[in-house]
Amino acid sequence: MIDLLIFYFHFFVAVYAFTKSWQDGTIKEGFLAVGLIALIFSIGWALTGSLAYAIWPKAWDTVYFTHDTLSLILLTIPESVFFYHFFFKEKQKISQENLS
Repeated sequence: MIDLLIFYFHFFVAVYAFTKSWQDGTIKEGFLAVGLIALIFSIGWALTGSLAYAIWPKAWDTVYFTHDTLSLILLTIPESVFFYHFFFKEKQKISQENLS
């Protein structure tokens, strides 16, 4: 169940990133944003999956919390910080007054 919520989170971030990049730039930038999210997700899940299997004993698995749940939680924490800074935080315009 927790896995599904994390997948929904990634889906909504991808839709938001596509829409924002498409509106600010071109449709190519929207697809590049989705590709970046998919790349970070797949590589990050492979790395955190190995870590989760190393620290979580198989005997502790339950119906709601497994190795995959732990690895997705470990992945979502740094991804959330990255997504906030890359997609959600507004870029500050540097004016000539600030440079002086």
